[in-house]
Amino acid sequence: MNQDQFRYEPVEKFGEGLTTARPWNTQALKGVELLNGRVAMLGFLAAILGEWLTGEGMVGQLGLMLRWYLR
Repeated sequence: MNQDQFRYEPVEKFGEGLTTARPWNTQALKGVELLNGRVAMLGFLAAILGEWLTGEGMVGQLGLMLRWYLR
């Protein structure tokens, strides 16, 4: 293989990739933020279902889980 076939991106300073306006970077961040939002919605739904099933709020659910885990 010829060395010219490999194309690497230049080394960036720490955190520079999050502040530059490169098209590939904004698309990657868009996908990550979409995933984060969907996971947050699932977590909120799980908290609501847990409250419905146990009758305890989120702090109470954490207490129940800790008591179950530590016994």
